[in-house]
Amino acid sequence: MTEITKTPSVLFVCSKNGGKSQLAAGLMKQLANGTVTVHSAGTKPAESLNPQSVDSLAELGIDISGEHPKPVTDDVLDAADVVIVLGTEAKVEPREGNRLEFWNTDEPSERGIEGMERMSLVRDDIKARVQKLYAELTGN
Repeated sequence: MTEITKTPSVLFVCSKNGGKSQLAAGLMKQLANGTVTVHSAGTKPAESLNPQSVDSLAELGIDISGEHPKPVTDDVLDAADVVIVLGTEAKVEPREGNRLEFWNTDEPSERGIEGMERMSLVRDDIKARVQKLYAELTGN
């Protein structure tokens, strides 16, 4: 008898889906290489991606320039095994059957760090969290 293993699914949520959730999704997609289904969405989607988020991932060879902010929908929430809420602005209600986590990510602007230096620190904080989550989901 062959065992059928389900591909784990993760939804990264932030308020605008232009920065942190897109960073997390891009990092997870690269790391997982198809072994995890990855989605991102926002509770109040912006018009476009944060250019510094795009640039900070490009520094790691990850291209998210074709992405765009998307709203959180019931379908994407229902499909996710794990829902990760990044930052403090987005509000998501727990749903039966999926794990809900809140990541209060580093916010260098509170220490006066702005621009690409800020974005690199945010990206690196999220990257460490994504690596840990990936290991939990896949056993790798």
